[in-house]
Amino acid sequence: QDFKKLRALCLSQGLLFEDDTFPAHTSSIGPSLLPEEQLWQIQWKRPTELQRNPHLIMDGVSRFDIMQGEIGDCWMLAALGSLTLRKQFLENVLPKDQGFQDDYAGIFHFRFWQYGEWVDVVIDDRLPILNGRYLSVHPRTSNEFWPSLLEKAYAKLRGSYQKLNGGYLSDALVDLSGGVQVQFSLQDPPPDLEEILKAADKSRCLMGCSTPGQSTRNIELRNGIVQGHAYTVTGAVKIPYKNGWKHIIRIWNPWGHGEWKGPWSDNSPQWDRVEPKYREALLRNKDDGEFWMSCENFQKQFSWLYICNNTP
Repeated sequence: QDFKKLRALCLSQGLLFEDDTFPAHTSSIGPSLLPEEQLWQIQWKRPTELQRNPHLIMDGVSRFDIMQGEIGDCWMLAALGSLTLRKQFLENVLPKDQGFQDDYAGIFHFRFWQYGEWVDVVIDDRLPILNGRYLSVHPRTSNEFWPSLLEKAYAKLRGSYQKLNGGYLSDALVDLSGGVQVQFSLQDPPPDLEEILKAADKSRCLMGCSTPGQSTRNIELRNGIVQGHAYTVTGAVKIPYKNGWKHIIRIWNPWGHGEWKGPWSDNSPQWDRVEPKYREALLRNKDDGEFWMSCENFQKQFSWLYICNNTP
């Protein structure tokens, strides 16, 4: 589908785009994502029906715009969270020639890497709503819609929303970057893991990690870590601590809340012994799903680390 031609056609006819290839119908949800009685309760609504003043993007794109919905697509949202930190990849996936202000015709497009080439995926902006709530990812700012629309385009690429319910973070990182991904088992990590993380962060790689356990159950441990879940690695630094140096890693949960409660977490006493300039630069004490932890605890709590970049 040619985005520009379809939009021009809709604008000339004064119509809002309706995508026959991914219709506002239960077939686009998938047969077994929800119990049958809920499937028939889904309503499809455009952002213009849900909000008085919708925007595609407000104040730039950030991982904190994303809050996972009812679908188990943390693997894709963790990759998307990483993408928001790397503008050179993001601008490729999220074209700038669209929005709700100029030339709005209910049509949007996003780009994904598939089998060696960039594929442009066109969608209409009707989103699935169940009992007044977003079925899918919902924006933290109520009138910002890039996460929901990008997720819909990815669901279309995969075949249905149900196809997003469980998947591999490594696949999503490649689909969003066209890059080369490498994964490390944290049960048997390379001896220089701390240096690998720091170098990957410095060279602006996309990074994610996952916990052991079943993704269908999502058990939250008492320490705050969710089992069978994918997270984004958003930073890795070495800071002066006590009489030496400490490697700490910053991680974000695509739920948009739910954080590690152990050493180096938001309220932990370790931060009291860090120089104020480092503490002010690094610590955001908010319930936003993002937290720091030591490299040792990272290896204990997580099972895999994924690093992806456009060169090996």
